[in-house]
Amino acid sequence: MTLSAKKTCGWPGADPLMIEYHDKEWGVPVYDDKKIFEFLILEGMQAGLSWKTILHKRENFRKAFDDFDPEKVVRYDAAKKKKLLADAGIIRNRLKIDAAISNAKVFLQLQDQHKGFHKFIWQFTGGKPIVNRWKILKQLPATSRESDEMSHALKEKGFKFVGSTVCYAHMQAAGMVNDHLVTCYRHSEIFKSGIQRRS
Repeated sequence: MTLSAKKTCGWPGADPLMIEYHDKEWGVPVYDDKKIFEFLILEGMQAGLSWKTILHKRENFRKAFDDFDPEKVVRYDAAKKKKLLADAGIIRNRLKIDAAISNAKVFLQLQDQHKGFHKFIWQFTGGKPIVNRWKILKQLPATSRESDEMSHALKEKGFKFVGSTVCYAHMQAAGMVNDHLVTCYRHSEIFKSGIQRRS
């Protein structure tokens, strides 16, 4: 069976980038701090926009934000901010750009305190992905108890643009929850690839 013939979640539609993201990244557990930071920046930028919009600008964001290196982002000055605000390849929102920079500072602090940021963020699902068993797309939630708790904790630490909806999107992207439909071939593939926790 070819990849295109396999049953999927459906939400990527016919967009090649969305299909690739669904098939290779979405829902796969991420424990790499740099990758987690990348998702946090992109999801913060997504607030009020579609993921498709952000995904199509991802490589532009990668170049603009020094390959999502928090050690570099935290040192951005007024000149760099001005350059980012003039970059038509990314989301030119002053508040979101400021948040990405200030979030880098908190990210590095938590990374140091917990010997890895992933150890801090994964505590909200008990260190293991939650496996959901949705049958249709409209069952997928926008938030959860875990994303509420994550949002509260991140805001308390000083993060910005981390409402519960943004946090749940992060949980989906970073594989903290497996929200592939049970009819999607990726649900079982991801489930079989590691230890999971059922919700």
